[in-house]
Amino acid sequence: MVENEWSNYLLFSKRDQSSSAVFPVTSSLVTSQCLWLRFGSSETLEIRANLFWTPELGLFSMKSTANCNLEIETVTLSEARAMISCMAHEQSILLLSAPGIGKSDSVIQAAENAGLPCRSLLGTQIAPEDVSGIPRIIGERSVFCPPRMLLPEDGKPFCLFLDEFPASNPEIQKAFYSVLLERRIGEHKLPMGTWVVAAGNRVEDRALVRSLSSALVNRVIILNVRVDQQEWLQWASENGIRREIVAFVLFQPESLMRVIPDVPQPFSTPRAWASLSRAMDLAEQAGILNERTRRALAFGRVSPEDAAIFCAMVEESIDCILPLKEYILDPSKLPIEATARWFILNRIRLMLDGGELNKFSPGQVNHFLTNLPSENCHVLLLDRVKEWGMLGASDAILSKLKELTGL
Repeated sequence: MVENEWSNYLLFSKRDQSSSAVFPVTSSLVTSQCLWLRFGSSETLEIRANLFWTPELGLFSMKSTANCNLEIETVTLSEARAMISCMAHEQSILLLSAPGIGKSDSVIQAAENAGLPCRSLLGTQIAPEDVSGIPRIIGERSVFCPPRMLLPEDGKPFCLFLDEFPASNPEIQKAFYSVLLERRIGEHKLPMGTWVVAAGNRVEDRALVRSLSSALVNRVIILNVRVDQQEWLQWASENGIRREIVAFVLFQPESLMRVIPDVPQPFSTPRAWASLSRAMDLAEQAGILNERTRRALAFGRVSPEDAAIFCAMVEESIDCILPLKEYILDPSKLPIEATARWFILNRIRLMLDGGELNKFSPGQVNHFLTNLPSENCHVLLLDRVKEWGMLGASDAILSKLKELTGL
């Protein structure tokens, strides 16, 4: 790559996934239809493009033909609520995420906090005429009467929430163009201060979502929402989520939100854990919560791997443990009780097999193994010496070998 006058180029936003631009040509940076852009002092981005000469402007125009490899910026639910609260009265917002993280509840909560009634429409259950209204004749003109749901008679502002909007058909999406951009239904304006917020899943979530038109995308601010463990734990403590479920999520944070499986089977999400908690409460109130019913409920609501470990922890009364990384960084935190200790060590072996310990430095790995009691360390090293060695644990392995052999 040739470095030259970077300032002569139009720099792209990191959030852009494909772009069009017009820029002055500096031949040293355009080779074989490849353009390099720089962000800051070190990060670079390669964009392969078709270059078109525009004689009247003396410029080349570039049409990107490949997606950049930069991650899209995401926000947490609390950040999304803050953005909705400060700008949804002027800017239409679309929240996108995997299913079950709490988008709908967050929109409703934001509206309640602002003192606005929330009128929710499900994108999959409305027709275009539900948006435009029904015509009636007034004099020699036909006038469309907007639906009361979208335009209340009292004229007060409200929150218009379009749930599951990406799953609606193209005709429904087109019917909302003027609502999203101009806050207008036909010739009727929405009350001043009305929020317009939509939410839904992404195409990759296999949730019967349709592709969004470019015209729609250009009318909204799209916020990609992620799950935040600390926010969920705070919500869980305020909403009566069962103690054993909170303990399990603390112990295994990745279980809060699993990747959507390729086959139609239960998978773990914040909504799934909240639902499991409520189902166990109801079973307990009915006097039928036992080992078998707990397993049936868990395997019927969350990912199988999470259900198995969760039920094992509950059955062994293991509910006061920390995230695994805490024990790796400080082995003295391991529980004294044998069942809980062996459970944690087995989970660490599974993390080793799955390559999840690569994020720890050789110094941290050596410190962990060296400070374990010999019987615990031997369990971790059994049939796994090569794997630990690849993590840089040679010093700890040699030390334990000398200890074992007396050499």
